[in-house]
Amino acid sequence: MAKEPVILLAPGVWRVPLFGDLVNGFLFRDDDGQVTVLDMGLKQSGKKVMAALGAIGSGPGDVTRLLLTHAHADHAGGTGYVAGETGLGVGVHEADAGFVAAGKVAPAATSLGRLMAKLSGSGSFAPVPVDEELHDGQVIDVAGGLRVVHTPGHSPGHASYLHESSGVLVTGDAIFNVRRIRWPVKAFCTDFKMTKQTAHRLGELEYDVAAFTHGPELRDGAREAIRTFLRKG
Repeated sequence: MAKEPVILLAPGVWRVPLFGDLVNGFLFRDDDGQVTVLDMGLKQSGKKVMAALGAIGSGPGDVTRLLLTHAHADHAGGTGYVAGETGLGVGVHEADAGFVAAGKVAPAATSLGRLMAKLSGSGSFAPVPVDEELHDGQVIDVAGGLRVVHTPGHSPGHASYLHESSGVLVTGDAIFNVRRIRWPVKAFCTDFKMTKQTAHRLGELEYDVAAFTHGPELRDGAREAIRTFLRKG
């Protein structure tokens, strides 16, 4: 389990362990000091995000963009706190924008998933204004360019993000790396079959480091490890 407040993935790119290695956010810093925060974890994780900024020598005033991979409470739960501290809204794929603005989790396809979300209290989170609705293939002006890769299925607007200049891919919940590379929990997916189909886009991209929202990153042979998993999956 990670204990450091941040883990350097590449120059200007950090993983933020928000619940050990099990839930992660990410920081991207431009050469001029502007910081983008991607995913802010659970409701109680907001303060950890702000502490992570301090760990890289930045503060709330340096943050110019907040982004989400998708509208689930373990990724968007801390966004309300961070938005309040920075005075920003959030950017998210257009298909999940309505959920984020309403503070509602993108619905699971199964009754079990919906029941688990209700019982755990993870069916909602603090609503956050959506400043930017993202689309597939869009290159966001973040630290040299952050490409939106729409990988729906886990939620309608689930997106992975490719930082081409550093060779870092953030998979989001398209795939996990908890003990091993694996699929996300089927019960929480809007469309598990679609999740498995669209994840194959990750095998077509070029990157050196695979960073996961659930689990530690892969640095050695990351692309081939993911491609091998996808071939077997």
